Amino acid sequence: MGVDCPVFDGLFGFSQLSAGGSIAGAIKLNKNAVDVAINWGGGLHHAKKSEASGFCYVNDIVLAILELLRYHQRVLYIDIDVHHGDGVEEAFITSDRVMTVSFHKFGDYFPGTGDLRDIGVGKGKYYSLNFPLHDGIDDQSYESIFVSIISKVMETYRPNAIVLQCGADSLSGDRLGCFNLTLRGHAKCVEYVMKQNLPLLLLGGGGYTIRNVARCWTYETAVVLGVDLPNELPVNEYYDYFGPDFELHISPTQDLTNDNSREYLERIKIRLFENLRMLPCAPGVQMQDIHDVITLDDSEDNDVDEEKSTNERVSIRARDKKILNPTEFSDSEDEGEGRRNEM
Repeated sequence: MGVDCPVFDGLFGFSQLSAGGSIAGAIKLNKNAVDVAINWGGGLHHAKKSEASGFCYVNDIVLAILELLRYHQRVLYIDIDVHHGDGVEEAFITSDRVMTVSFHKFGDYFPGTGDLRDIGVGKGKYYSLNFPLHDGIDDQSYESIFVSIISKVMETYRPNAIVLQCGADSLSGDRLGCFNLTLRGHAKCVEYVMKQNLPLLLLGGGGYTIRNVARCWTYETAVVLGVDLPNELPVNEYYDYFGPDFELHISPTQDLTNDNSREYLERIKIRLFENLRMLPCAPGVQMQDIHDVITLDDSEDNDVDEEKSTNERVSIRARDKKILNPTEFSDSEDEGEGRRNEM
């Protein structure tokens, strides 16, 4: 625990709800019960394995991605919070099964990580993409870099599932943020990711002008559902918080200069495209007659004879179990008596 992560009454219950909501969303996606799962109470991207950081106590994103990896070979994590998603990048920095892409303010700014040159380590080299930004980026500039980078990532990495952290502190007027995005500009990222037609987990994150956080995630929930919301807010018990305009949408700050020149953004895009070209092609799938390999009968999972022919049919459930890499363990298996590094 640090200065920015004090102990408070109900901390454990809060962490249970935040992490449990994201894990439950991932399970729903794995079971094909939903196309999009949302946990606005999640997105705590700064928490580390043994350290709370940046108002984040438990990294629900990492736990949700670990759940998704049980059924999906490759997961793409996208972070549009104004701060770098350091906890998620660190968790998967040596893995090629998770690509992390973060668009964030960089420089003399918390957490101080997310340099363009931070690209991953070992097997995970080039699977971490960081787009460092300056103050005041607006909707048009943000959409141009987001669409360019994510479209290239989709083409190169070909993920099977996506996790999008929608931190609202990148909105205009945030108390701790320094970007100049409107709700529509922020939601354009959600719209574009939804067009990829992949299992999608949407999470919350930062946001320190509370009325705008409520506006943002309300609007983005409506975007997911395809519902058009009126700009006039309905009268409710919190109505006074949204004065003096009492409207859903916010306007960009007129006196905030966009310090991200077109030349700067293009230069960063080219560097990131070069990193993506270093990736090996996404692994293909060997084509074969599906009726010779898969059966819907789960009864074959029980009392399997190890000496049976490798050409024998395998059930879907048994096949799905093999997606989880046997060399990947949960953190709990690294600790205590009988931990795997004692074996």
